[in-house]
Amino acid sequence: MDIDLDKLNLHDYKPLREIVFESIREAILDGRLKPGERVMEIQLAEKLGVSRTPVREAIRKLELEGLLIMEPRKGAYVADVSLKDVIDVLEIRASLEGLAASLAATRASEEEIEILKEKSAQFKECIEKNDVQGMISKDTEFHEVILHAAKNKKLTTIIESLREQVQRFRVTYFTEYNMTAYLASEHQNVIDAIESREPEKANEYAQNHIENIEKFIVSRVKDGFKNDSLNNIKE
Repeated sequence: MDIDLDKLNLHDYKPLREIVFESIREAILDGRLKPGERVMEIQLAEKLGVSRTPVREAIRKLELEGLLIMEPRKGAYVADVSLKDVIDVLEIRASLEGLAASLAATRASEEEIEILKEKSAQFKECIEKNDVQGMISKDTEFHEVILHAAKNKKLTTIIESLREQVQRFRVTYFTEYNMTAYLASEHQNVIDAIESREPEKANEYAQNHIENIEKFIVSRVKDGFKNDSLNNIKE
């Protein structure tokens, strides 16, 4: 097994165990470690240039997050993703993102609304440049501003954990969605509803945004999408 991981920057201010955890976790989320692939302590340690102890700690933590599965006498494997799992997560997330947007419509400051507009403009620039990683980054930042504006820490924690569970196929979504520009208009609808202080509309538009992602993924998996992260999702 040849794992696509680089040696770590051990001069980072974070504890080593945290750096190792984040590195392995990122490799799972961006598809370098694929569903069903075996994860071995000694190989990861060699690749990352660390001892096996922080790798072992990271594997345990990733198992708790559901990203790795431990099988007796076999070791750790990257967890599979089923279509039902994805749909379940997106259904919950749609409702919660709608709630966040509705709260933001009543609680967002004028400064937060301006930041939302900036993130939306930056997202559009990434579309024009066909910058997929940029689109992912700015879309994430856009939703983070809404969560911050909702001013509900518990809601933020729940939504962020759900978002991470579907992170593995976001590159495919932003690469293949043939109406990428429509995503920008969906963002704009949410902004307009928040700025005009219309919580019901903000809820509706935010939910529709997530539901469109769900519809896209379901259609592509059922069409037998190949050679990308969606191909790792099982019906």
